[in-house]
Amino acid sequence: MGGPGGGTGGLIRAMAVTVSNRAAAGVYEDRSGPVLVEMLEDLGCQVDGPVVIPDGGPVAAVLRDAVAAGYDVVVTSGGTGLTPTDRTPEMTRRVIEREVPGIADAIRAEGRALVPAAMLSRGLAGVAGRTLVVNLPGSTGGVRDGMTVLGRVLAHAVDQIAGGDHPRPPGA
Repeated sequence: MGGPGGGTGGLIRAMAVTVSNRAAAGVYEDRSGPVLVEMLEDLGCQVDGPVVIPDGGPVAAVLRDAVAAGYDVVVTSGGTGLTPTDRTPEMTRRVIEREVPGIADAIRAEGRALVPAAMLSRGLAGVAGRTLVVNLPGSTGGVRDGMTVLGRVLAHAVDQIAGGDHPRPPGA
């Protein structure tokens, strides 16, 4: 990746964030964050986290800090459902400048084939500064399914955000 036209030029710097009021309060152990970290590392990312925070304002604060710190990607797990405390998409929308609806739509579409309730996820994907932000569901299965989809485009998306050129077919 990388080169004269821009691009990352090295490892993708990633932050994994678990959004869970109960895990943040120590009521139970974060299970989805470690899965998220492992899958990001398997994609060749240099990963910080999982950072475990409650839903609401702390989500926007962590995302803003990650953008300011220059992370290439921040992936959140949790807070995307329909309960009154699920506010991760709303907090994400406050931080991102451009939505990338195709990522979130693809995650929901593929997940729905496996678990019909996946269509209830309100997760977003978008760009803030030079950081890609992606919301995944809070279950370990939702993280696995979502990361499988994201993994197919992550390096290309990060390269594009950093100013890389579109890949050209051979002979073009």
